[in-house]
Parts: sequence; structure tokens; C-alpha cells
Amino acid sequence: MTEVEQIAALLRERNAVDAEMAAIIRRPMTAGHLGEWVAARVFGIELETSAVTAAFDGRFTSGPLRGRTVNVKWYLKREGLLDLTERAELDHYLVLAGPASPAASSRGGTRPWCIESVHVFDARQVVAELRARGVRVGTASSVRAAQWAAAEIYPRASNPVLPVRPEQAELLRLFAPR
Repeated sequence: MTEVEQIAALLRERNAVDAEMAAIIRRPMTAGHLGEWVAARVFGIELETSAVTAAFDGRFTSGPLRGRTVNVKWYLKREGLLDLTERAELDHYLVLAGPASPAASSRGGTRPWCIESVHVFDARQVVAELRARGVRVGTASSVRAAQWAAAEIYPRASNPVLPVRPEQAELLRLFAPR
């Protein structure tokens, strides 16, 4: 089998798996849609009916952030970058993150579908901190490692704004890297 034939066969398998997941989450199988679905079930988020609502994906339904808006991100690698908006209606970013990795060439690497850490950023605060440093706010904004560490709620509870209950931690461990 040639490499092209092998890739075509693997893509057929992947498309079948993606179709099964899409049937469960009721949206196309992408990191964005799947991340929103996982976050909704683990953290009690009611997702917006439309996947194209400006600035946020849903609202927390319980706990200390009840009623607050959230934009969910799933970054398969945590490279220190965060896609941000300055829209006033957004309260928080909830970021599911894969392994920490420097923002470098992807040649020879992989992006495993896993969750190694979870972070909650106050939307206004992170934008204000970046502005104060003169950092551009928007797609792929550079967020310092100290900000990521301070925003972490899982596995380390650095940020007390959203405590992770034992049953939530158990669900998140299902997505641990193997």
C-alpha cells in the first residue's frame, strides 16, 4: 500500500469515528464543538442554541459562576496563546488544554485529543493585563505562563473562582494523555 493509499484508508476510519461523535454532540466534530460539549457536561454550562453567537458559547447554570457567560476553548496543545475578544457580554474563558508546548514548528509533532489542564480566565482582566503590557488582543494573543498558572482550576486549583468537584475531576481524568 502506498502512503497516499494508507492516508486515504486512515481518513475513512477517522471520518467514521467523527460521524459517530457528531451524532452524539449534534454538531460537526471539531475541537471547538467537542470542547464546548465536554465543558457543558462537566461544568454545567447551557450552550447557546446557535454555534455562532458572538463572543460567548453559553452560561454557567450553577455554582459560583451561575448566570455568567463563558467562551469555551479546547487547545490540543497549550502554547501560551489564547483567542480573545473585547466584547463586553463575555465574562469568562474556560480553556481545556492539552500538553504544554512552546509555540514552535509542528513538523514531526502530534496534537493528541486530551485534556491535561483546565483554566478559567476573567475575560476583562486578561484583556486589561495584555493591554497594560502592550500585547495585541485578538486571535492568538500571547498570555504569559504566570497567567496560565494563576487561571488553572485542574489539576491544580490555583484559581478559586470555579472549584472542581471530585466527580468533575473524575470526568476530566477520562481525557488524560495516555
